[in-house]
Amino acid sequence: MNRFPGNKQFAFTILDDTDLSTVENIQPIYSLLAELGMKTTKSVWPLASVDCGRLGGASLQEGKYQRYVLNLKEQGFEISLHNVRNHHSTREVVKEGLEEYRRVVGMYPRVHANHSTNRDNIYWGAARFTRLRRLYNAGMVLHPKYAFEGHNPATPYFWGDLCRGTIEYVRNFVFREINLDRVNPTMPYHDSSRPYVNYWFSSCTGANASIFCETLSEANQDRLVEERGVCIMYAHLACGFAKDGRVHARTEELLRLLAGRNGWFVPVSTLLDFLKAERASSSISPGELTSMEHRWAVDKAMLLAARVLRPQKA
Repeated sequence: MNRFPGNKQFAFTILDDTDLSTVENIQPIYSLLAELGMKTTKSVWPLASVDCGRLGGASLQEGKYQRYVLNLKEQGFEISLHNVRNHHSTREVVKEGLEEYRRVVGMYPRVHANHSTNRDNIYWGAARFTRLRRLYNAGMVLHPKYAFEGHNPATPYFWGDLCRGTIEYVRNFVFREINLDRVNPTMPYHDSSRPYVNYWFSSCTGANASIFCETLSEANQDRLVEERGVCIMYAHLACGFAKDGRVHARTEELLRLLAGRNGWFVPVSTLLDFLKAERASSSISPGELTSMEHRWAVDKAMLLAARVLRPQKA
Protein backbone atom coordinates (compact mmCIF):
# COMPACT_ATOMS: atom_id res chain seq x y z
CA MET A 1 0.00 0.00 0.00
CA ASN A 2 1.10 3.53 -0.77
CA ARG A 3 2.18 6.02 1.89
CA PHE A 4 1.15 9.44 0.64
CA PRO A 5 2.33 12.84 1.97
CA GLY A 6 0.48 14.13 5.01
CA ASN A 7 -0.69 10.60 5.84
CA LYS A 8 -3.32 10.86 3.11
CA GLN A 9 -5.19 7.64 2.45
CA PHE A 10 -5.39 7.77 -1.34
CA ALA A 11 -4.43 9.90 -4.35
CA PHE A 12 -6.85 11.31 -6.91
CA THR A 13 -6.49 13.53 -9.95
CA ILE A 14 -7.98 14.09 -13.39
CA LEU A 15 -6.40 14.42 -16.83
CA ASP A 16 -8.87 16.46 -18.86
CA ASP A 17 -8.82 15.72 -22.60
CA THR A 18 -9.30 19.09 -24.34
CA ASP A 19 -11.59 17.78 -27.12
CA LEU A 20 -14.58 20.12 -27.68
CA SER A 21 -13.51 22.44 -24.85
CA THR A 22 -14.64 26.04 -24.66
CA VAL A 23 -14.50 28.41 -21.72
CA GLU A 24 -18.27 28.15 -21.36
CA ASN A 25 -18.53 24.35 -21.21
CA ILE A 26 -15.62 23.73 -18.80
CA GLN A 27 -15.75 26.72 -16.47
CA PRO A 28 -18.44 25.31 -14.14
CA ILE A 29 -16.60 22.04 -13.46
CA TYR A 30 -13.26 23.81 -12.93
CA SER A 31 -14.89 26.25 -10.53
CA LEU A 32 -16.14 23.26 -8.55
CA LEU A 33 -12.73 21.56 -8.59
CA ALA A 34 -11.08 24.76 -7.38
CA GLU A 35 -13.66 25.14 -4.60
CA LEU A 36 -13.00 21.55 -3.48
CA GLY A 37 -9.22 21.98 -3.52
CA MET A 38 -8.74 19.42 -6.27
CA LYS A 39 -5.84 20.57 -8.41
CA THR A 40 -5.97 18.53 -11.61
CA THR A 41 -4.45 18.59 -15.11
CA LYS A 42 -5.95 20.16 -18.21
CA SER A 43 -4.61 19.39 -21.68
CA VAL A 44 -4.54 21.99 -24.45
CA TRP A 45 -3.79 22.51 -28.13
CA PRO A 46 -1.18 25.27 -28.53
CA LEU A 47 -1.99 25.65 -32.25
CA ALA A 48 -5.38 26.47 -33.72
CA SER A 49 -7.84 23.68 -34.47
CA VAL A 50 -8.52 23.01 -38.14
CA ASP A 51 -11.92 22.21 -39.64
CA CYS A 52 -10.76 18.94 -41.18
CA GLY A 53 -9.39 17.67 -37.85
CA ARG A 54 -10.99 14.93 -35.76
CA LEU A 55 -13.00 16.77 -33.09
CA GLY A 56 -12.51 20.47 -32.50
CA GLY A 57 -12.41 22.86 -29.60
CA ALA A 58 -10.70 26.00 -28.46
CA SER A 59 -6.92 26.42 -28.55
CA LEU A 60 -4.30 28.68 -27.03
CA GLN A 61 -4.58 30.82 -30.17
CA GLU A 62 -7.92 32.15 -28.91
CA GLY A 63 -7.45 35.05 -26.51
CA LYS A 64 -10.38 34.36 -24.16
CA TYR A 65 -9.53 30.68 -23.86
CA GLN A 66 -5.80 31.36 -23.45
CA ARG A 67 -6.51 33.79 -20.62
CA TYR A 68 -8.76 31.25 -18.94
CA VAL A 69 -6.15 28.47 -19.19
CA LEU A 70 -3.45 30.71 -17.76
CA ASN A 71 -5.79 31.64 -14.91
CA LEU A 72 -6.21 27.92 -14.16
CA LYS A 73 -2.42 27.59 -14.10
CA GLU A 74 -2.17 30.48 -11.63
CA GLN A 75 -4.67 28.67 -9.39
CA GLY A 76 -2.45 25.58 -9.28
CA PHE A 77 -3.93 23.48 -12.07
CA GLU A 78 -1.44 21.81 -14.40
CA ILE A 79 -1.48 22.45 -18.17
CA SER A 80 -0.51 19.56 -20.44
CA LEU A 81 -0.40 18.62 -24.14
CA HIS A 82 -2.89 16.76 -26.35
CA ASN A 83 -0.78 16.88 -29.51
CA VAL A 84 -0.13 20.38 -30.81
CA ARG A 85 -3.48 20.59 -32.63
CA ASN A 86 -6.53 18.50 -33.52
CA HIS A 87 -5.12 17.27 -36.85
CA HIS A 88 -2.04 15.56 -38.30
CA SER A 89 1.14 17.55 -37.71
CA THR A 90 4.49 17.09 -39.40
CA ARG A 91 7.68 17.36 -37.39
CA GLU A 92 8.01 21.06 -38.24
CA VAL A 93 4.45 21.77 -37.10
CA VAL A 94 5.06 19.83 -33.87
CA LYS A 95 8.22 21.87 -33.23
CA GLU A 96 6.25 25.06 -33.83
CA GLY A 97 3.53 23.86 -31.45
CA LEU A 98 5.95 22.95 -28.67
CA GLU A 99 7.61 26.34 -28.91
CA GLU A 100 4.25 28.09 -28.91
CA TYR A 101 3.24 26.10 -25.84
CA ARG A 102 6.43 27.19 -24.08
CA ARG A 103 5.92 30.82 -25.13
CA VAL A 104 2.36 30.92 -23.76
CA VAL A 105 2.58 28.62 -20.73
CA GLY A 106 6.17 29.45 -19.78
CA MET A 107 7.60 25.93 -19.98
CA TYR A 108 7.42 22.78 -22.07
CA PRO A 109 4.64 20.32 -21.20
CA ARG A 110 5.50 17.54 -18.76
CA VAL A 111 2.42 15.41 -19.57
CA HIS A 112 1.08 14.34 -22.97
CA ALA A 113 -1.85 12.29 -24.26
CA ASN A 114 -2.25 11.31 -27.91
CA HIS A 115 -5.23 12.73 -29.81
CA SER A 116 -7.65 10.45 -31.63
CA THR A 117 -6.36 9.50 -35.11
CA ASN A 118 -3.55 12.05 -35.54
CA ARG A 119 -0.75 10.59 -37.66
CA ASP A 120 1.80 12.20 -35.33
CA ASN A 121 0.52 10.13 -32.38
CA ILE A 122 3.45 8.36 -30.76
CA TYR A 123 3.33 4.56 -30.24
CA TRP A 124 -0.41 4.51 -30.98
CA GLY A 125 -2.70 1.94 -32.57
CA ALA A 126 -0.99 -1.43 -32.95
CA ALA A 127 2.32 0.08 -31.78
CA ARG A 128 0.86 0.29 -28.24
CA PHE A 129 0.88 -3.50 -27.99
CA THR A 130 3.50 -6.20 -27.59
CA ARG A 131 1.73 -9.53 -27.07
CA LEU A 132 -1.70 -8.49 -28.36
CA ARG A 133 -0.62 -6.71 -31.54
CA ARG A 134 -2.01 -9.39 -33.86
CA LEU A 135 -5.27 -9.54 -31.92
CA TYR A 136 -5.58 -5.75 -32.10
CA ASN A 137 -4.99 -5.76 -35.86
CA ALA A 138 -7.55 -8.52 -36.33
CA GLY A 139 -10.10 -6.58 -34.30
CA MET A 140 -9.55 -3.49 -36.47
CA VAL A 141 -10.16 -5.26 -39.80
CA LEU A 142 -13.59 -3.68 -40.26
CA HIS A 143 -12.43 -0.24 -39.10
CA PRO A 144 -10.72 2.52 -41.12
CA LYS A 145 -6.98 2.06 -41.42
CA TYR A 146 -5.02 4.75 -39.59
CA ALA A 147 -1.28 5.27 -39.61
CA PHE A 148 0.41 6.49 -36.43
CA GLU A 149 3.95 7.61 -37.12
CA GLY A 150 5.16 9.94 -34.39
CA HIS A 151 7.74 7.34 -33.32
CA ASN A 152 8.90 6.41 -36.84
CA PRO A 153 12.04 8.32 -37.96
CA ALA A 154 11.37 7.37 -41.60
CA THR A 155 8.23 9.52 -41.80
CA PRO A 156 7.61 13.30 -41.87
CA TYR A 157 5.48 12.93 -38.71
CA PHE A 158 8.37 11.76 -36.52
CA TRP A 159 8.89 13.72 -33.30
CA GLY A 160 9.97 10.95 -30.95
CA ASP A 161 13.24 12.64 -30.06
CA LEU A 162 11.36 15.88 -29.28
CA CYS A 163 8.96 13.95 -27.07
CA ARG A 164 11.82 12.31 -25.18
CA GLY A 165 13.61 15.64 -24.84
CA THR A 166 10.67 17.67 -23.51
CA ILE A 167 7.92 15.46 -22.08
CA GLU A 168 8.23 13.35 -18.95
CA TYR A 169 4.98 11.36 -18.91
CA VAL A 170 2.74 9.98 -21.69
CA ARG A 171 -0.67 8.43 -21.11
CA ASN A 172 -1.21 4.89 -22.37
CA PHE A 173 -3.96 2.44 -21.38
CA VAL A 174 -7.27 3.44 -19.80
CA PHE A 175 -9.03 0.92 -17.53
CA ARG A 176 -12.44 0.37 -15.98
CA GLU A 177 -10.85 0.45 -12.54
CA ILE A 178 -10.75 2.95 -9.66
CA ASN A 179 -7.34 1.91 -8.28
CA LEU A 180 -4.53 1.79 -10.82
CA ASP A 181 -2.27 -0.08 -8.40
CA ARG A 182 -4.38 -3.14 -9.18
CA VAL A 183 -3.46 -3.12 -12.87
CA ASN A 184 -0.25 -1.08 -13.15
CA PRO A 185 1.74 -1.20 -9.88
CA THR A 186 4.96 -0.07 -11.61
CA MET A 187 3.42 3.24 -12.78
CA PRO A 188 5.01 5.43 -13.99
CA TYR A 189 7.00 2.94 -16.02
CA HIS A 190 9.63 2.91 -18.72
CA ASP A 191 9.29 0.48 -21.62
CA SER A 192 12.66 -0.05 -23.29
CA SER A 193 10.98 -1.30 -26.48
CA ARG A 194 9.41 2.17 -26.89
CA PRO A 195 12.44 4.39 -26.22
CA TYR A 196 11.00 7.75 -27.29
CA VAL A 197 8.76 7.91 -24.22
CA ASN A 198 10.48 8.55 -20.90
CA TYR A 199 7.66 7.23 -18.72
CA TRP A 200 4.18 5.91 -19.38
CA PHE A 201 1.18 6.04 -17.07
CA SER A 202 -2.26 4.47 -17.05
CA SER A 203 -5.59 6.03 -16.17
CA CYS A 204 -9.14 5.27 -15.08
CA THR A 205 -11.99 5.62 -17.53
CA GLY A 206 -14.16 8.73 -17.20
CA ALA A 207 -14.75 9.67 -20.83
CA ASN A 208 -18.04 11.46 -20.20
CA ALA A 209 -20.07 12.40 -17.14
CA SER A 210 -21.99 9.11 -17.06
CA ILE A 211 -18.89 6.89 -17.23
CA PHE A 212 -17.03 9.19 -14.84
CA CYS A 213 -19.77 8.74 -12.24
CA GLU A 214 -19.84 4.99 -12.74
CA THR A 215 -16.09 4.79 -12.03
CA LEU A 216 -16.32 7.19 -9.08
CA SER A 217 -19.31 5.52 -7.39
CA GLU A 218 -19.60 5.44 -3.60
CA ALA A 219 -18.57 1.78 -3.48
CA ASN A 220 -15.53 2.41 -5.65
CA GLN A 221 -14.52 5.38 -3.52
CA ASP A 222 -14.71 3.17 -0.43
CA ARG A 223 -12.39 0.66 -2.09
CA LEU A 224 -9.96 3.36 -3.24
CA VAL A 225 -9.63 4.55 0.38
CA GLU A 226 -9.40 1.03 1.81
CA GLU A 227 -6.65 0.04 -0.63
CA ARG A 228 -4.77 3.34 -0.28
CA GLY A 229 -4.93 3.47 -4.04
CA VAL A 230 -4.15 5.76 -6.94
CA CYS A 231 -6.79 7.16 -9.30
CA ILE A 232 -5.98 9.22 -12.41
CA MET A 233 -9.30 9.80 -14.15
CA TYR A 234 -9.10 10.37 -17.91
CA ALA A 235 -12.07 12.57 -18.73
CA HIS A 236 -13.48 14.86 -21.38
CA LEU A 237 -14.73 17.59 -19.06
CA ALA A 238 -16.37 19.36 -22.01
CA CYS A 239 -18.66 16.36 -22.56
CA GLY A 240 -21.72 16.48 -20.34
CA PHE A 241 -20.10 17.68 -17.12
CA ALA A 242 -21.95 21.00 -17.20
CA LYS A 243 -25.11 22.36 -18.78
CA ASP A 244 -26.51 25.89 -18.67
CA GLY A 245 -23.73 26.90 -16.30
CA ARG A 246 -24.42 24.16 -13.76
CA VAL A 247 -22.32 21.08 -13.01
CA HIS A 248 -23.88 17.68 -13.72
CA ALA A 249 -25.67 16.88 -10.45
CA ARG A 250 -24.36 13.35 -9.91
CA THR A 251 -20.81 14.41 -10.76
CA GLU A 252 -20.96 17.20 -8.20
CA GLU A 253 -22.40 14.86 -5.57
CA LEU A 254 -19.60 12.32 -6.03
CA LEU A 255 -16.80 14.89 -6.18
CA ARG A 256 -18.02 16.54 -2.98
CA LEU A 257 -18.14 13.13 -1.28
CA LEU A 258 -14.60 12.36 -2.45
CA ALA A 259 -13.31 15.77 -1.37
CA GLY A 260 -14.55 15.07 2.14
CA ARG A 261 -12.33 12.03 2.41
CA ASN A 262 -8.67 12.08 3.40
CA GLY A 263 -7.23 12.22 -0.11
CA TRP A 264 -4.20 13.74 -1.80
CA PHE A 265 -5.55 15.88 -4.66
CA VAL A 266 -2.66 17.00 -6.87
CA PRO A 267 -1.94 17.37 -10.62
CA VAL A 268 -0.88 14.39 -12.68
CA SER A 269 2.85 15.14 -12.86
CA THR A 270 3.05 15.85 -9.11
CA LEU A 271 1.49 12.47 -8.38
CA LEU A 272 3.67 10.64 -10.90
CA ASP A 273 6.84 12.34 -9.60
CA PHE A 274 5.97 11.07 -6.13
CA LEU A 275 5.22 7.53 -7.30
CA LYS A 276 8.42 7.40 -9.36
CA ALA A 277 10.47 8.38 -6.32
CA GLU A 278 8.71 5.74 -4.19
CA ARG A 279 8.99 2.82 -6.63
CA ALA A 280 11.95 0.47 -6.41
CA SER A 281 12.13 0.30 -10.22
CA SER A 282 10.46 2.01 -13.16
CA SER A 283 11.22 -0.77 -15.65
CA ILE A 284 8.05 -2.70 -16.38
CA SER A 285 8.20 -6.48 -16.52
CA PRO A 286 6.91 -8.38 -19.57
CA GLY A 287 4.36 -10.06 -17.31
CA GLU A 288 2.87 -6.80 -16.05
CA LEU A 289 2.75 -5.33 -19.55
CA THR A 290 1.04 -8.43 -20.94
CA SER A 291 -1.45 -8.42 -18.06
CA MET A 292 -2.31 -4.76 -18.79
CA GLU A 293 -2.82 -5.47 -22.47
CA HIS A 294 -5.18 -8.34 -21.66
CA ARG A 295 -7.08 -6.26 -19.09
CA TRP A 296 -7.45 -3.40 -21.59
CA ALA A 297 -8.81 -5.82 -24.21
CA VAL A 298 -11.32 -7.29 -21.74
CA ASP A 299 -12.48 -3.83 -20.70
CA LYS A 300 -12.97 -2.84 -24.35
CA ALA A 301 -14.92 -6.04 -25.06
CA MET A 302 -17.18 -5.43 -22.05
CA LEU A 303 -17.80 -1.85 -23.15
CA LEU A 304 -18.68 -2.99 -26.66
CA ALA A 305 -21.01 -5.68 -25.30
CA ALA A 306 -22.75 -3.14 -23.09
CA ARG A 307 -23.36 -0.90 -26.10
CA VAL A 308 -24.74 -3.77 -28.16
CA LEU A 309 -27.02 -5.06 -25.39
CA ARG A 310 -28.22 -1.63 -24.20
CA PRO A 311 -32.00 -1.36 -24.68
CA GLN A 312 -32.94 0.99 -27.49
CA LYS A 313 -35.15 3.96 -26.70
CA ALA A 314 -38.59 3.74 -28.25
